[in-house]
Amino acid sequence: MSRKFLETESPAWVADGLISAAQQQKLLARYPPEAQALGLLPILGSLLVGLSGLSVVAANWQGLPAALRLALLLGSLLGSYGAGAYFLRRGNPDLGHGLIGLGLILFGASIILTSQLYQLVGYDASGLLAWVVAGVALSYVYGSRLLVLLTVLIGAAVQTYCVESLGIFSYVTAWLVAAGLGYYWWRRPDVVTSTVLAVGLLWQAGLLIIVLHSKITWFFVPAMAIYAAGDWQSNRAGGRALQVPPLVAAYLFMFGLAIFGETDAYANILRPPLLPYLGALGAVLAVSVAGKRARGRLNSLPEWLLLLPGFYLPGGLPLAVATLVVLYAHAGSVLARANRDQDPEQLTVGAVLFVAATAVAYFKLTWGFMDKSLFFLVGGVLLLGLSWYLRRRNAQVLAAAGPVAEASATGPAGNLTDAPGPVAPVASSPSPENPPRND
Repeated sequence: MSRKFLETESPAWVADGLISAAQQQKLLARYPPEAQALGLLPILGSLLVGLSGLSVVAANWQGLPAALRLALLLGSLLGSYGAGAYFLRRGNPDLGHGLIGLGLILFGASIILTSQLYQLVGYDASGLLAWVVAGVALSYVYGSRLLVLLTVLIGAAVQTYCVESLGIFSYVTAWLVAAGLGYYWWRRPDVVTSTVLAVGLLWQAGLLIIVLHSKITWFFVPAMAIYAAGDWQSNRAGGRALQVPPLVAAYLFMFGLAIFGETDAYANILRPPLLPYLGALGAVLAVSVAGKRARGRLNSLPEWLLLLPGFYLPGGLPLAVATLVVLYAHAGSVLARANRDQDPEQLTVGAVLFVAATAVAYFKLTWGFMDKSLFFLVGGVLLLGLSWYLRRRNAQVLAAAGPVAEASATGPAGNLTDAPGPVAPVASSPSPENPPRND
């Protein structure tokens, strides 16, 4: 909820008696104007100042004496950490964490520049591992989402360097990101941290598949292990945010298979040995189902439909039909869950997925044997009809949610319980002095 939304909508809430004027002021006080922008400016400012200083030093780096180079590196590093700690003590966490993050960046730059200064040729990532360790440690010490983001990016950069330049996969780096930041996420499962960590772990998994020269479908075993971890998280928002990136990857893979999986040319790329692959994926599925049952989230089990190994089917029509059935079943499960939970956002997501599946089915199954004018006419009619149905269904969901929200906001006698509003006059009972009128 934003300050602008409250300023726009809250006067109508007061006029309708939903909240009192005092409650309106309390809500506005909870969201101070431009709080997010003010919190972002110090971080961006500190990064720009640091990058400016680095660019000046880098332009004259070769002409500086070795002792001065070391002094500049050490001074900038200690200065950033010291300034960050100072502003944290002064009650300015945004600027303090920004400077600590700048110090973390300078720490990695110092490792690289020192190795160049003394011409230290390394054939492993032992020096860069210290950079990842420092990021994980600072994330725990300061509890900053910015430091978590930087550490995930640093881990991805170190792993990419290992794969591209050294031709190896650093399991220690992957373990530091997965276990170190994974435990941090388990204790502090906010949405931003969950999403960033999931994307970083997917990147690590993709690089592992490249190094091992495995079938790319093995990628979904660690990807769905990340998804299964979200099932065990008690914080629903944090767990769901961790699951979204693996689900997006699985959906895009199935969507691409529906479009391009026409021949058996993909067999050497997608088809791992059947029993080992199904065994590994089945083990992850069992962990996911156990987590869903423990947290009461079995209604999200149809999301695993996207992992059905349809790529074992022969290309052409059988594969196209199978993938389209999966896409429709997944979209239908999202719509059914949104309707049951009366969730307008999930209803929109399900509608988009349904339209996407319909578009794929339309172009894949009708383009070859239908006249183009009739093709577009039928397609337009289908989309208009679907749009009308979804709008009507969305209106029904919102209308059903309205009485529920109104009933929860009222007490047993039908009056608002949050704040005393104007009380309706109570009709007096008939009496000899005030007989009932039959107008």
